[in-house]
Amino acid sequence: MSDANEIVQRSALIADDDENFRERLARALAARGWEALSAASIGEALGLASQHAPDLAIVDLRMAGESGLDLVAKLRAGDATIFILMLTGYGSIATALEAVRRGANHYLTKPVDADQILTVYEGMIAEIPAKEIETETPSLARVEWEHIQRVLTDCENNISMAAKRLGLHRRSLQRKLAKYPPRV
Repeated sequence: MSDANEIVQRSALIADDDENFRERLARALAARGWEALSAASIGEALGLASQHAPDLAIVDLRMAGESGLDLVAKLRAGDATIFILMLTGYGSIATALEAVRRGANHYLTKPVDADQILTVYEGMIAEIPAKEIETETPSLARVEWEHIQRVLTDCENNISMAAKRLGLHRRSLQRKLAKYPPRV
């Protein structure tokens, strides 16, 4: 029987191939009293999930050669009680719907911080309707920047090919890339 004063530590699995983001988020969650498990691949994430049964899984949509959507489905199949939060730098309605269809509880676009993630988690656990949880809608400039980054990644950073796919002149694309990304 457990002691009434015993503190139950919650655990979060962070599955993202961006090492800097993953480790920064893990440190931020640990500072807030969470056990943070980090994985760079789907296989690593599934192994950690089966060993530790985390309360929360934070899954990136696009990981090196793999889709976070596949991980969402596998995590949901393995544990019906896990709270799955899908993150992406390339937000779209279609991917949000697909993530929820495969078992994600919520979907956020990057950039995101630990406080935003925990607000969503705690709000969903407390059964607050999703429309009442404050999440910022990205500006048109931010969505454009994310789309350009996605196309550029798909073109393996070939600016000429990306410009052609975007219907832009190469120099116009270079000017857009020279600017800092919009914050919101």
